[in-house]
Amino acid sequence: MRASDRAHAQLLAEIQNGALAPGAVVGEVEQALRIGVSRTPMREAIGRLVADGLLRQVSPRVVVVADLDARDVRALFETRRALEETAARLAAERGDRGAFAELAVAFAEARPAAGSEDADAYYALIARFDAAIDAAVDNDYLTAALRPVRRHLVRARRLARDDAARLEASVAEHALIAEAIAAGDAELAAHATHVHLHRALTAILGAIAEPREEGRP
Repeated sequence: MRASDRAHAQLLAEIQNGALAPGAVVGEVEQALRIGVSRTPMREAIGRLVADGLLRQVSPRVVVVADLDARDVRALFETRRALEETAARLAAERGDRGAFAELAVAFAEARPAAGSEDADAYYALIARFDAAIDAAVDNDYLTAALRPVRRHLVRARRLARDDAARLEASVAEHALIAEAIAAGDAELAAHATHVHLHRALTAILGAIAEPREEGRP
């Protein structure tokens, strides 16, 4: 792995898991020393994250982790709807039905518990599902557009990660999408994706609002 790719992967993971919180300064020199790469690959890694909107250049010498507020989440989900509903529809038309039938069974058998290793395994299953969607649609432009959206989504999803009821509902929603694709039902696949995204957005916005409501009667 190239030094710039290694630096990018580590910074991305730390932004997504919250180790680098919104507003944290990401200094080129400091991060290069910490991760163990030279300044040139670190500069490249930081530039890629700025281009994806995960880091924000606030001055010529200062880069910070981008905020993720309710407005950002709504914009993210507007984009997700446009891309993912289309991708689900195309996957139902073009995909390997057997592969999606297997994924539907895997979702039906998933039992993620909030904050547990089972939740991590569930998100890994979602990553497999996303990869299967990408392979099915066979459209480099669409998958390239989805890539940065998914990187932001990991941050947004973490906000509702400890909601056990939401995790359980998400399992059933993904199972239905996979079943629809396996059946070749493009309209159901798109509609089930729409419902899933609406419910996920509602849960995340609720999680964002909770700290502001603490102490209310």
